[in-house]
Amino acid sequence: MAVESREITIGTPAPDFVLKSADGKEYSLRSFADAQALLVAFVCNHCPYVKHIESVFGELTSEYAKKGVATVAICTNDADAYPDDGPSYLREQAERAGWEFPYLVDEDQTVGLAYGAACTPDLFVFDAERKLAYHGAFDESTPGNNKPVTGELLRAALDQILAGEAVPTPHRPSVGCSIKWRADIEAQSWS
Repeated sequence: MAVESREITIGTPAPDFVLKSADGKEYSLRSFADAQALLVAFVCNHCPYVKHIESVFGELTSEYAKKGVATVAICTNDADAYPDDGPSYLREQAERAGWEFPYLVDEDQTVGLAYGAACTPDLFVFDAERKLAYHGAFDESTPGNNKPVTGELLRAALDQILAGEAVPTPHRPSVGCSIKWRADIEAQSWS
């Protein structure tokens, strides 16, 4: 079922995290301290909305890495219930999509809760001070709507953030598959 990302207050500090990547390396928020901006992308392997943008997302993030934007992907989905979102499949996805950034596994789902992630993809961009500057869609394209995958909304936001400008609100929400919460976590995800 498609859902929209939630409204998160602009200026909210990035929640800290310590997670292992799909290839076993450990990362924290401090791992990206030198970046001018940080894109935190809640994504997964099985979602058709993520698959729809994944290659262009890889190209855009590679381009912006050269401009000082760090990207980290996080899979919060319950991999027991959705095995296609397990670490080996995340590694395959990263290779298939040309992703050159860490792909982290939020096994206990606490990071997804802390960020207020609701769907995949759910994109959060934090400025140099790690304050939320953009929380919105990649572009206007979704599977089946025949609009091209361009990344234009994220690209415009990143350009404004790198220029030290505020991204005008409201931000167009991301639309995608709901995060697949474990039964013991689901009630917390909406509180």
